Amino acid sequence: MPSPSTTLSTLRPDIAESFTEFDVEQNINGFIWDQLMPAFDVAQAAGNFGRIPIEQLLQQRDTVRAPGSGYSRGKFTFTEDFYATRENGAEEPVDDNEAEMYREYFDMEVVAALRARSAVLSNAERRVISALLNTSVFTNTAAAAVKWDVPATAKPITDVETRVLAIYAASGIWPDTIAMSRKTFRLLRNCDQVIDRIASSGAGSPTKATDITESMLSAVFDLPKIIVAGSTQNTANAGQAAALSQNWDQTKVFIGKTASGNDFREPCVGRTFHWSGDRSQIAGTVESYRDETVRADIIRVRHQVHEKVLYPEAGAVITAVV
Repeated sequence: MPSPSTTLSTLRPDIAESFTEFDVEQNINGFIWDQLMPAFDVAQAAGNFGRIPIEQLLQQRDTVRAPGSGYSRGKFTFTEDFYATRENGAEEPVDDNEAEMYREYFDMEVVAALRARSAVLSNAERRVISALLNTSVFTNTAAAAVKWDVPATAKPITDVETRVLAIYAASGIWPDTIAMSRKTFRLLRNCDQVIDRIASSGAGSPTKATDITESMLSAVFDLPKIIVAGSTQNTANAGQAAALSQNWDQTKVFIGKTASGNDFREPCVGRTFHWSGDRSQIAGTVESYRDETVRADIIRVRHQVHEKVLYPEAGAVITAVV
């Protein structure tokens, strides 16, 4: 539990809001895992489902019927796939003595719940990002022709369009999503090719990079969903100085078809299977219980999920963008 780094000599309840060096709630709001792999509630913690391959769905056959003869009859096969949710959770003790000692500075239970929720959802964020940027799974991969931090000669529109066409060729599906880190997004706004396309297409009239919005980039790339990952992680061990980095690999951009609804038949790159049978909530179930042996209330946050890539042909990765 926290302890003050200097003596708290004078209590000032009127200004007792404690300063924090990082906005955890804002960081949670920057998570994008549930946009890229939307949740799909399942009735069991683990189970099987059928997968109908594209060649079965688009099989051509003769449909002409001659008088007195039967109609063309088709049949299809499917393969079996599975999901297996796992419970993820984190706990934070709220010691009675410390809660009373520091109550003029912050609500220990609120901070504990925020820390536990951040721990659970941060791991979900990293699992989804790791899955979608895995170039061993998403083999439709190519490096940017020119790095996007070389604004005069970079060709991000060309790079994206090439991957879009490659996705269609591999899956028969037009992608609707492009995702990148916040840093990559800021670099993208400086590229001459992007600025020129915005001005010439009528998407806007930017006079500087900061005028370029996500909706403008949506029009430029002809992709409805522009997802900018803004969350930060600390990779240092406990007790060491913070080593901060973005959760999303700034050198990579993901393009693909993401789910837009709760219809499981919708083709998409992946889903987050969520089992709520044990009162799990996708954003984290918050619970508390008493541990009298340490004279503390324990705040717990948990959810039970499985993030699964379903259709890797419907996604692609651009590497070496910076």
